Amino acid sequence: MARIKRNQARKRRHLRVRKRISGTPDRPRLNVFRSLTEIYAQVIDDEAGITLASASTIDKELRGKMDGLNKSEQAALVGKAVAERAAKQGVKTVIFDRGGYRYIGRIKALADGAREGGLEF
Repeated sequence: MARIKRNQARKRRHLRVRKRISGTPDRPRLNVFRSLTEIYAQVIDDEAGITLASASTIDKELRGKMDGLNKSEQAALVGKAVAERAAKQGVKTVIFDRGGYRYIGRIKALADGAREGGLEF
């Protein structure tokens, strides 16, 4: 019997949640992806299949601000940035899709940063 790898288990959890969660034009989905070194966030309208706003730790605008910050602080900055960019598109409320990750650490920091930036969820 083969053991399920950690990332396969995360993908399985994410698919299970995505059966129920879908972004609409009036309430898009805030999706989060976390790699070992970076974090990415997108505000997605699933009905139209478009990304309304995005931010990550590799953005040219945010790259200079990341020096000397730990990963959680970087995630909070990404959350604020994605919230500001979504506000420019007229998005105030979103559905938070944590991507199968536990709501601790960088995921929680990004969510708190997005709330601080003005998004409601």
